[in-house]
Amino acid sequence: MNNLQNEDLHVFATVVRKGSFAAAAEELGMSPAYVSKRIGVLEGILGVRLFQRTTRRVVVTLEGEQVYARAQAILAQLDDLVDELAEGRREPSGQLRICSSFGFGRNLVAPAIAQLAASYPGLQIRFEVFDRLVDIVAEGFDLDVRVGDEIPPQLIARRLRTNGRILCASPAYLARHGTPKNLPDLAGHQCLPIKERDHPFGVWRLRGRNGEETVKVSGALSTNHGEIALRWALDGAGIVLRSRWDAQPYLDAGQLVVVLPEYTQEANVWAVYPQRLAGSARLRVCVEFLEAQLAMPRQEG
Repeated sequence: MNNLQNEDLHVFATVVRKGSFAAAAEELGMSPAYVSKRIGVLEGILGVRLFQRTTRRVVVTLEGEQVYARAQAILAQLDDLVDELAEGRREPSGQLRICSSFGFGRNLVAPAIAQLAASYPGLQIRFEVFDRLVDIVAEGFDLDVRVGDEIPPQLIARRLRTNGRILCASPAYLARHGTPKNLPDLAGHQCLPIKERDHPFGVWRLRGRNGEETVKVSGALSTNHGEIALRWALDGAGIVLRSRWDAQPYLDAGQLVVVLPEYTQEANVWAVYPQRLAGSARLRVCVEFLEAQLAMPRQEG
C-alpha cells in the first residue's frame, strides 16, 4: 500500500482501539473531521463499511474486524521494517508511545525521555502519565515505565533501577505525636495514604525482620499524588511512605526523619512492554538509554 493508505490503516486501527473518532483524533493530533474523512477514504478503497455509527458510539462491523486484524499485521510488519533499517543505520527512528505514573513520570522519566529525543532525533515520542494501571496492549503503548514488582506474565519486563520505599515524617510531627515503636502503632497515627495506579489504598505492605507484614493506615489527609503527600509530611501533617530517592534530600537536610527504619517496601523500577516488541531496535535503544539515565544520581535544582 502507498503511504496515504498506510496512514489510513493507522487511523482506522486507532479508532477501533479507542472506540471513538474524537478520542482517536485527540491521540493522533488530528481533527475529528479529518479522521472521519480518512476512514471514508479507506472504506471507499476497500468497498466495505468499517463502522456502524450512532449518536452515542462507534461499533466495528464484521468486515471492520477482519480489516482490523489485517491492519495490525501490516502495521506490525512496517514497524519491523523500520526497526531493521534503523538497526542497519544504528540510528533508531519511528514512533514510541511511553507511559508512566504521575510524580515519578514527571520528575524522573520525563527528563530522561527529553534526553533520549535529543540523542536520537529520528524518534517521535509521545509520553503520557496516569494515576491508574495502564493496559499497554489494549491502549496501544509501546512501553510502561513502572514502579512496583507485580508484572503481568504476558508482558516483558526489564529492571531499570533498584528502589525501595521508606516511612518518614517531620521532626515537628514526631514531637507532637510521638514516634511509632512498631508497625501496629501506625494505626494510631496520622498517616498520608496515596492512591497510585494498582497499589491498594490505605494498605501498606512492608518487609521487616519477620518477612512481609501488612498494616491498615488512615488519616485526615489522603491523595492520589505522591508529591502532595510528601509536601504534607514536610509540613508536619503525618507519616508518609515514599521512595528513598524522593525523600533523601529532605532526610539529608533534617526536614524528614525515617520512621521504623527496619521496615521497607520493595518497589523497583521496570520497563514493561508487549511481547511483540521484544525485537524492536528503537524500543531496545529506549530501554537501554532509560536504564543508564535512571541509574545516575538525581540532580536537585
